[in-house]
Amino acid sequence: MSNTAEFGLCDWGTSSFRLWLVDGQGKTLSEVRTHQGLGSMADRSFSRVLEQHLAQLGASSDLPVLICGMAGSRQGWQDAGYSTVPLTVNELLMSPIRIAGERDIRILPGVCQRSPAYDVMRGEETMLLGAVRSGQLKNGLIVMPGTHSKWVSLEDAVVTGFSTFMTGELFNLMSTHSILRHAVADAVGEIDEHSPAFIAAVKLMLSGGSLSQQLFTVRSTTLLSDCTPTASASRLSGLLIGAEVAACHQQTSQRQVMLIASGSLSALYRQALTLAGFAVTLVDADEAVRAGLFQSAQTLWQRQEEQHHV
Repeated sequence: MSNTAEFGLCDWGTSSFRLWLVDGQGKTLSEVRTHQGLGSMADRSFSRVLEQHLAQLGASSDLPVLICGMAGSRQGWQDAGYSTVPLTVNELLMSPIRIAGERDIRILPGVCQRSPAYDVMRGEETMLLGAVRSGQLKNGLIVMPGTHSKWVSLEDAVVTGFSTFMTGELFNLMSTHSILRHAVADAVGEIDEHSPAFIAAVKLMLSGGSLSQQLFTVRSTTLLSDCTPTASASRLSGLLIGAEVAACHQQTSQRQVMLIASGSLSALYRQALTLAGFAVTLVDADEAVRAGLFQSAQTLWQRQEEQHHV
């Protein structure tokens, strides 16, 4: 197997930057991960940051680079636009824009929905592509937890629609900027999917509990019992994730779910989905986004090479 890089693959989000150099078979040769997301790019030095990391990894000056994520947003490097659902899984990798410059740099578009409700995703579509094509999934629900969780409906390999839940952002806001921050303290990183507090909170939301009412009980339980910060954080997480899962459970009869996640979120969502009666197949989010980028890069530059020889 060659140790020569064929492509640079980059997932450039709001809070993170990830770059992989891969060979012609998609094997990762080297990588870099930083917190240089869009939030830290006030000077809009996208090209400089990318070239610095490419040089750090020893990339050649003519290595093509494919980017997904918020770098293609209006606030990013260049607006890559959106592809509109319904669309096939293969259409997810079409129509990237090219950044002007000596190096061949492309940014994949996001995906939007205009009916029954307006919705958008940017970056998750590449993760979706990698997971679905690798797993040969054609029908079912795909769940991608995160700051803004995505639930995607797939029918005969066609993305028919999706919904976004601000679960991760709500948890961050509630645990750091609301009155609940005193109950949660510094225990956010200690949440466990087997915690009785987490499980009870998920079950409560699945049984029809009111989220806005139950959120305050995170504080009142702390004041009137010996509830620990870890249990409070687990309860808050369970209420928010449980509300998300309960809403989708009511909206669909589909019970087969592909969960694309990494780290602690994968365990928490798997537990909540299982409690709701979903059959869960877990796919690693890192592997999925790399696979999606590689498949897109392969198709893009192979097609370009074929056109060159025509």
